[in-house]
Amino acid sequence: MSIADNLSRLHEEIAAACRKAGRSDSEVALMAVSKVHPVESILEAYAAGQRLFGENRVQEFQEKSARLGSLTDVAFHLIGPLQSNKTNKAAELFDAVDAVDSLKIAQRLDTAAVALGKRLPVLIEVKLSHEESKHGVAPAELTALLEAMQELKAVEAVGLMTVPPWSEDAEMARPYFRELRRLRDEAAVRFPRVTQLSMGMSNDFGVAIEEGSTCVRVGTSIFGKRVYPAGV
Repeated sequence: MSIADNLSRLHEEIAAACRKAGRSDSEVALMAVSKVHPVESILEAYAAGQRLFGENRVQEFQEKSARLGSLTDVAFHLIGPLQSNKTNKAAELFDAVDAVDSLKIAQRLDTAAVALGKRLPVLIEVKLSHEESKHGVAPAELTALLEAMQELKAVEAVGLMTVPPWSEDAEMARPYFRELRRLRDEAAVRFPRVTQLSMGMSNDFGVAIEEGSTCVRVGTSIFGKRVYPAGV
C-alpha cells in the first residue's frame, strides 16, 4: 500500500478508537515519525495531507531540512533524546521539542530560542518504565521541573509524553498511559498550559486514545519498516 493509503487507513482507525472512547477525532493528532526514512517519503506523506512529523536526531533532520524548506503549513517536532551540545541547532530547526527531560536542556533551549526570536513549545518526557534505555524525568521531580520552567522566556511546557515498555499486547501499556494522564491532570491544576498527552505508537495507539492521548506517534504503519544505516 502507498503512504497515502496507509495514512487514510490510520485516520479511520484513529476515528474508530475515538468513537469507542467517546471522543472526537479532532482531539487526537497523528504524528508521522519519519526518522531514518528519506525525504521522498516525507514529501509523499505531505502530498497526501500529512502536516505533523516527528524526527529523532538533530543531525539527520538538519540534512533533510534543506530539501523541505518550501513546505508550508507543516510542523516538525524533535521526539528523541536531546544532548546539550545539540540544543542550539534543535531550537533553530524544530517547531517543538517533545522530549525535554531536565531543566538544563530546557534552559539551553530557552537561551537559543530567545536568540532566534521564536517561541518553542516543549513536552516533558516522563520516565514511567524501569528500562534503562528509556529517558525522562522521574514523576516525583515533575512538579519541581515545571515550576522552574516558569522562569523561562521562550520555552513553554505544553504537555507530557512517555514511552512504555514495548509489548505485542497493547493492554500492557494501559497502566503507563493512565499514569501519565493522572500526572498531566495533577500538573494542569497549577500549570494550566500543560494540556497535551503524547502517547501511543503503531501497536498501542488505540489504548492510548482511550486513556486520553492527544497525539499518537506512528512511523512503521505509515512509511514501512525502517532500514537503519550501519552504526545507527
